[in-house]
Amino acid sequence: MGSGSARGEGAGSRLNWTAVSAVAGSLAAVVALFTYLRPPVTGSDAVVSTPSAVSSPSPEPSSPDREDARPSPSPSLERSTSRPPERTRATQDTPPPLPEVRPAGCDEAATALNAYRRDAGTSGSGQAAAAQQPYRDLMGAGLSAQGVVAAKIRRLAAEFQELGFRLTGMVDADPNQVITDINTDIREFNGLCAFD
Repeated sequence: MGSGSARGEGAGSRLNWTAVSAVAGSLAAVVALFTYLRPPVTGSDAVVSTPSAVSSPSPEPSSPDREDARPSPSPSLERSTSRPPERTRATQDTPPPLPEVRPAGCDEAATALNAYRRDAGTSGSGQAAAAQQPYRDLMGAGLSAQGVVAAKIRRLAAEFQELGFRLTGMVDADPNQVITDINTDIREFNGLCAFD
């Protein structure tokens, strides 16, 4: 009985080692199959994941995978070199800058000054009558203006009123002095309103 029981124990331990080796072989086959079936990694990660592909059971099929993994950085380099034109396109597609907004009163005053130049004529009486219109228009434009622009528009309005008085003879003075002042103030007005 002692020898039979020893044989039974020996057979049981042989059976266990056989089962363990069979399980270990199956496990190795599953790991190799998983590694083989795993999708290839592209881009810069391919260099990192290539060593795990070497653990596959047949080294010959893994060598084409390694060759496929190495050329993949080249397309990514081509893509990275194609990115600067996209950046260039983005800067080309930006809209042009908006024009500066003129201060309030500038456009109205410019319209009044242009109307005077157009309507003044050459005779003294025609110029005197024409000077009254920019005076009224400039006073209205000065109401909507602010700061130095408003002060310049009001000064021009007063000069046109003075010009009208001198041209009609209400004030006995040379109208050319006022015209010189008006021309100087128009240049300053154009600078303030960015008409230059």
